[in-house]
Order: sequence, then C-alpha cells, then structure tokens
Amino acid sequence: MLAVSAMLVGYGLGTAQAEVNPSLGYDAQTDKGSLYNIAGVVGALDAYRLGITGRGVGVALIDTGVTRVAGLNSGNVVNGPDLSFDSQDPATAHVDGYGHGTHLASIIAGRTAAGIPASYTDPARFAGIAPDANLVNVKVGSANGDVDVSQVIAGINWVVEHRKDEGLNIRVINLSYGTDSVQPSQVDPLAYAVEQAWRNGIVVVVAGGNEGDTTTNLANPASDPHVLAVGAMDSAGTVTTADDTVPSWSTDGTDARHVDVTAPGVSVLGLRSPGSTADTQNPGARVGTQFLRGSGTSQAAAVVSGEAALLLQAMPQLTPDQVKQILMGSATGLNNVSARLEGSGTTDLRKALRSVPRSVANPAPWGTGTGSLEASRGSFHIVVGDGTTEETTLLGEVDVFGRAWDAAKWAQDTEKGKTWKDGAWMGNTLTARGWTNTGEVRKSWPTATWTSAGAVLADGEWAGRMWRDGEWAGRMWRDSAWSGRMWRSGGFSSAGWF
Repeated sequence: MLAVSAMLVGYGLGTAQAEVNPSLGYDAQTDKGSLYNIAGVVGALDAYRLGITGRGVGVALIDTGVTRVAGLNSGNVVNGPDLSFDSQDPATAHVDGYGHGTHLASIIAGRTAAGIPASYTDPARFAGIAPDANLVNVKVGSANGDVDVSQVIAGINWVVEHRKDEGLNIRVINLSYGTDSVQPSQVDPLAYAVEQAWRNGIVVVVAGGNEGDTTTNLANPASDPHVLAVGAMDSAGTVTTADDTVPSWSTDGTDARHVDVTAPGVSVLGLRSPGSTADTQNPGARVGTQFLRGSGTSQAAAVVSGEAALLLQAMPQLTPDQVKQILMGSATGLNNVSARLEGSGTTDLRKALRSVPRSVANPAPWGTGTGSLEASRGSFHIVVGDGTTEETTLLGEVDVFGRAWDAAKWAQDTEKGKTWKDGAWMGNTLTARGWTNTGEVRKSWPTATWTSAGAVLADGEWAGRMWRDGEWAGRMWRDSAWSGRMWRSGGFSSAGWF
C-alpha cells in the first residue's frame, strides 16, 4: 500500500541531550531517528570506514518524486521518467508534492555534500545509508498520492529496460508501495513485474506494510517470494539489539510468507519537501528547517535499499538471490519476537560484509503475469472527474488510460524487455524519449503530453479530468490510533503508499 507510512513519535532517548547541531536542528548522536544513529545500528558507518559508500550502484526509487532540497542536490540524483499525473504540468513534473519520495530518497542516498568515505562518519554532516549511490527518481505518485497499479508496473518495466543506461547501473529498486490484491502472486501482474526485475539482476526491496495484525497477509508485491520484503524495527536509539522491538503497526505475515528482514523504521529523520502534503498536514513532524520525522515500513525499506547498494559495491558480482541470502543470513533476531513479524531479524552490514556468498536459488515458482489487472488493484481505485461532472471509477481490465489490458501480450513483452518503445509503454505515450541535461540536474528524462483513445480519458482532455482517489478527503495522513504521536499511513488503505 503506497500508503505514506510515516509517523510522528517520541524520540527522546531518556538520556541527557547533547547540544542540538544548528545545521541539522537535532543532535545526530543522541536522537534515535537520525540517520547517523541508524547507520550505526545497521553497520553502515563501518562500511564507510572500509571505503564502501554505494558509489557506482544505481537505486531506482519508484515513488512520488524527489524534490531537490539541500541534501539531495549534490549530484547523485537523476530524474528518470515522470509517469504520474503531475507530469502534465512542468511545474510539478519530477518533484515531490506528496513528501513521501523525498523522505525515502534522503534515507537511501542523501548527503550534505559529496565527500571522501570517512566524511560520512561525521555526525555533523547529513548522510543517507548509501550516500554515493546513484538515486534514480522514477515518479509514479502524484501530489495527493494518487497512482494506479498500471503506472507502477510501467515504472518497473522502464527501470528493467533502462537499467544499463550510461552512468546508471541500476541494481536496486525501492518500492514502498503495495495493494491488497485478491489473486495469488503466481498470476498477479504487479508481482510478475518485480519478478522480472529480479531475474534481470535487480534487488527489489519492498515495504511489508503498516497494517499490523489487522491482516495476516503482506501487501502485494511484498507477498511475492522473489523480493526482499522489509518490516520495521524500533532500535530504541541504541546499537545493541537487546532492547529492539517490532512496532505493533508493522504488518504480520503468515508462516508461509512474512517479511524477510527488519530495519530501523521508527522516528526516522529524513528530508522534508516543503509545501508537500506530508509537510503541510503534519507540521508537528518537522525538525529544524530541513527535516521531517517519519515512521513506517517505507522508511525501513529505504534503509535496506541503501544497505543493498553498499553490499553490491563491495561485491558487485552478487545476484539478487545472494544479496537476499546474505542480508537474511547475517541478520540478528530480536528477543521474543515472532518470525511472522521480524523474518530473519534486523539487518547487520558488519556481518553481511564478512559473509562469503554462495550459489543460491529460490525454489519458489515464478509467476506468469497473466492474471487480472483489476484483481491486482484490490480495493485501491482512482476516479476521474473534476468534482462538477459525473465521475468514473477506474475499474476492470483497463490501464490508466482506459485502454484494454492484454495480460498475455504484456507478460510476453515484459519477459522480452520490450514493453517500452521510445517514450511509449504498451502503445501509450507517457514520456518523451532519451536523456537530456538540464541545469543543475545532470541527467533527466523529459516529459510528454499524454494522449489516449481510451474509453475513460478521451480527446486528450487531461487538464480538467484528473484522476484522484475517491475517498481521499477523509484518509489523509491521519494519526489513526497514535494520539498525535505519529504520522503514518494508517488510514491510507485507498492509496497504497506505506
């Protein structure tokens, strides 16, 4: 559920606080949500001391965009295609009007400035888990979070087909999105899309969901066995695992399928996108002038995506199955926590980097992708209309343009790596073609005007017929059961962002 999964929580460590760093707005050494602290918990600081910072590894963030705020403007963020509804306005293309993508991008690869590896161990500087990784911004979610599953599938297809573009080397996808699909992953098209990424050498890191014990099923595609599904862990602000717990909102799984690992996901201090939905709806989550405190399996997945980039820099020959095997095999189990909640435990790069990779093969069968697109949506639907005319819900075996979905042809083209031709995905023009260099952005994929002969969106009348979530007004960034202590996606069951 791309349900923006962040929460405002208590962050004091129960100890005397050191002086707040004025450049950050918090004390990085004592605030449990600081990425400096989290990097210490998962062993990333030790990786930096070994010269491992994610350099040369591309991480595709398929999310709500990335705003180039300070900390994400030092040259390692690349704009891939904007496949969101915002792409039709140059002022909103690529940037994050929702606040989710920027937060996660900063966790994965943010940095005050490019530096030598040892500089990222300085608590006075802000750095994500893999500060020298290439962050490829693939925007699919609009400023209010709206997205259809077909847009996410198109984004995954694009990443696979462009993973080897010059300077990208995309080896990791971060997908903090999911649906409550009502069909098995063996036929689900979203699950098939991530499986094909996996088979093409890309580690797909997926947030497990923030539904707690209200469901025993991981969201789709975290439920697929051929991804790395991540749950959240509360580190209590210490490096020791003795006091670590899994928060009650991190989704339970089943004995057959649960999260593979956990990572810190409580009170994480990531960068804010000023004026975004998350920022304006949750002013109490702001810390200093740059940061926003958030919790969820989204944040935990971003941590693991950064760890995967570090691991792949150190051992570039690793397959996705080996990365998963190493991170699971080196994880540390928590005290008195069920495997349904924590999987193999909390990731530990200190042990992972010392692991000897072995040949592994996931015995789970591969999917076919020939199932229903409508079933893949589950209960997550968007509607078209401007509020003054009759509205139409996007239903059935049609893509976001209202065009008939040919599952067999799409699955065949996906397997062959031929869903995209220039800027068209499955015959629908979604972007322009080719890379451009634009100003301070060293590389960017340009937008294009959407047109369609589909039954829902006709005559190119896009401006007045925006897709939106039918129940959005009452389902935005609610505190849910957190009594003002958290912001997360607890009420986001119609959006899909964690």
